[in-house]
Amino acid sequence: MTNKNISASVRRKILDVFVGRVFLKSDETEQSVQQFREEFGQNPPGFITISPTKKCNLRCIGCYAASGGEFNEKLDYTIVDRIVKEKTKLWNSNFTVISGGEPLLWKSDGKDLLDLCAENPDNYFMMYTNGTLIDKKMAKRMAEVGNLTPAISVEGFEEETDERRGKGVFKKVLEAMANLREVGVPFGISVTATRHNVEKIVSDEFVDFFYNKQGAIYGWIFQYMPIGRAHTLDLMVTPEQRKWMFEQERHIIHDKEVFLPDFWNGGIYSSGCLAGGRAGGYIYVEWNGNITPCVFYPYSKHNIKDIYARGGTINDALKSDLMAGIRKWQRDYAYDRRGKDVHNLIAPCGIRDHYEFTHKHLETTKPMPIDESAADAVKDPEYYKGLTAYNKKFLELTDDIWQKEYIAEDNNNGKDKHGLNVNNQLPAEEKVGETLIEKDF
Repeated sequence: MTNKNISASVRRKILDVFVGRVFLKSDETEQSVQQFREEFGQNPPGFITISPTKKCNLRCIGCYAASGGEFNEKLDYTIVDRIVKEKTKLWNSNFTVISGGEPLLWKSDGKDLLDLCAENPDNYFMMYTNGTLIDKKMAKRMAEVGNLTPAISVEGFEEETDERRGKGVFKKVLEAMANLREVGVPFGISVTATRHNVEKIVSDEFVDFFYNKQGAIYGWIFQYMPIGRAHTLDLMVTPEQRKWMFEQERHIIHDKEVFLPDFWNGGIYSSGCLAGGRAGGYIYVEWNGNITPCVFYPYSKHNIKDIYARGGTINDALKSDLMAGIRKWQRDYAYDRRGKDVHNLIAPCGIRDHYEFTHKHLETTKPMPIDESAADAVKDPEYYKGLTAYNKKFLELTDDIWQKEYIAEDNNNGKDKHGLNVNNQLPAEEKVGETLIEKDF
């Protein structure tokens, strides 16, 4: 709130929506939460991620969104708007994440993403974007709307970014950041970690450049996941690199006080995996309407268009055995455990860190792969062999850290030496029983 790069008008939106609605809940909204608890036996998800279009003006190596022909797939505006309004009402959720494709290319019924933000002023939006379309005019529109922040993708510095995203992209990214600073729109960065750039993206030099010199106020690290076009395990950070990343990320977050969590190494901050509609977690709706447990879990049992056609709601997707089984695994692994019974949250991901479970779960629930690459992966014995070997090695490298630094008997009443709560994020008095479908599963 003291950041000089944020305009007064945008700051008011942040106070009203992001602080006032996302974090501070009123008594009148408690009714919807209670209704959700009674139906599902847990608190509702905290947000939703929507990719309204597959269309993109770049073609980045290994991108999960770049796995099909002409990239014409998209959701109608009325569908996206209904999803946002519905989850706001049913989940008491005022935070929405927009991904892609490139979100700024999405247009439907004469409207675009900025219209969606303007027509849902009770939500705060974050979009993942390549940044190349944020010219001065677009930045000004974002400032006028006030409830949207872009997380701009970079792969490191100019060499790494242009190598994966195309020549000249890094310079366009810096121009976008300058345009946003000029009008006072807060922005962050989004980084994909591969074994080729990992040393640079968590370096002090990288953090200083984007946070102190360019003005980013937050960032997210996505470790490359082998699920997109021409998926390969060869781009994944090695288990040894990932262990080093974990230590360096703790240094950045705790010593440098910079917000740069890693969606895989950061399970210690979120009580584990957020997929499948977990309490406080999320689900994902892609450009064809398929609903998946998370952005990196390309298997589905529901389509939002079909749900709406038969008079249902977004909650119907949470009831599938696919989603319920993931939530059960999350509870058994860490989320409903206490103290020494909490399993290793440095390795929280059902795919990257526990693929034996995911593969068996896919065989049991038989969801639809949302693209050919996902269909190929689940049938590929080498893919299974490679991921399970990776899982085993990383657990071997980090189990000792987990036990000594987070689960030791003298861990300060359930907190690790960094002050993190390693127990369930819900107070005991808020915990409620399993739903019938989860018991049956």
